[in-house]
Amino acid sequence: MNQLPLEKRVQILTLLVEGNSLRSTSRITGCSINTVTKLLIDAGKACQKFHDDTVINLKTTKVQCDEIWSFVYAKNKNVPEEMRDNGKLGHVWTWTAMDADSKLIISWLVGNRENETAMAFIKDVAYRLSNRVQLTTDKMRRYIPPVKEFFKGNVDFAQVTKIYGFNTMQEIRYSTPKCIEIQKKIITGQPDEKHISTSYIERQNLTMRMHMRRFTRLTNAFSKKIENHCYAIAIHFVYYNFCKVHKTLKVTPAMEAGLALRPLAIEGIVELVESN
Repeated sequence: MNQLPLEKRVQILTLLVEGNSLRSTSRITGCSINTVTKLLIDAGKACQKFHDDTVINLKTTKVQCDEIWSFVYAKNKNVPEEMRDNGKLGHVWTWTAMDADSKLIISWLVGNRENETAMAFIKDVAYRLSNRVQLTTDKMRRYIPPVKEFFKGNVDFAQVTKIYGFNTMQEIRYSTPKCIEIQKKIITGQPDEKHISTSYIERQNLTMRMHMRRFTRLTNAFSKKIENHCYAIAIHFVYYNFCKVHKTLKVTPAMEAGLALRPLAIEGIVELVESN
């Protein structure tokens, strides 16, 4: 079977991680949409495995968690009646956990906002940590049972509730209301109040929307298949953790967290694909 030259595969992955859609990448590179999609799938699988094998035994001390909304195929109200029972279409949430110091994405999970997803997500977060941490989430109560179960008391856990003001009808549609109050609630342990925050992980939501076309709001740039949605996220987070130099840290999050000595080039992601 013919294989794309290394330079072409690097070009495709570079375009994808910088926010281009599959079809725009196909047009720019001159490759067929099927070729671009296949590389997305292969790279996504390789990146997920690389993350699972590498991002473990972390000496993190402060973790922030959040969920970001998107949809696959169509929003819930527009999913055809005969397609609603497969569980792969409509609204999906990407749960993310970040090391507040190194800005490393520790874990992510795509699913709904129900208890089983919260359990699976927190279980994975706890597995990747090697010491007691201070954990901060939003006010969603579904975090509480899994944190108690999987951290087994070895955590300082607090939740943040943000109170927003009112916007005009035009502003409600296109912009976030102004935050007028932040309430902090300690759930377990003794978290340091000055570090009870979700600011870093909420800023990561913007990074995701800027670097993954399928997260862009108010456009037709959405995932058609849940599997491709997950592959794109896996590529993004390996790129973010290991390749992209953080402007404030001056190194990649993986380097700051002690997981790497130097930035990983896009060619390195291509090598991950070849080794799988």
